[in-house]
Amino acid sequence: MKNKSFLQAVKYAVFSVSAGIIQAVSFALLFNVLLGEKQALFWVCHITALVLSILWNFTLNRKYTFQSANNVPVAMLKVAGFYLVFTPVSAWLGQLAATAGWNGLLVEALTMIVNFVLEFLYFKFVVFREEKNA
Repeated sequence: MKNKSFLQAVKYAVFSVSAGIIQAVSFALLFNVLLGEKQALFWVCHITALVLSILWNFTLNRKYTFQSANNVPVAMLKVAGFYLVFTPVSAWLGQLAATAGWNGLLVEALTMIVNFVLEFLYFKFVVFREEKNA
């Protein structure tokens, strides 16, 4: 059982790194290139990048980490519930930090680390807890 949980954590980390790259690149393009580092629009960049990352991460982790084929719409609704709380809180706190002079990329990186840990726990113990892993 410990090996299965460890393997899940490793797979989750690998797929989350790829989702993190998608989030970081899309955020950087939006924030630095398209918007010219306008601190007031941090939240727009954050939410857009986060949605892209969520879709990628959910798809890969559902299929390969938690090996779930059952009731995808219900799993997606559970993930949506997580992000209904996480997104506004992280966007608000990120906006506060960005307008207080923190570097937008640093704020996004810290947010991604918090998201990584909370999302894994939520996937494992809420979204896919009843799944039988192969």
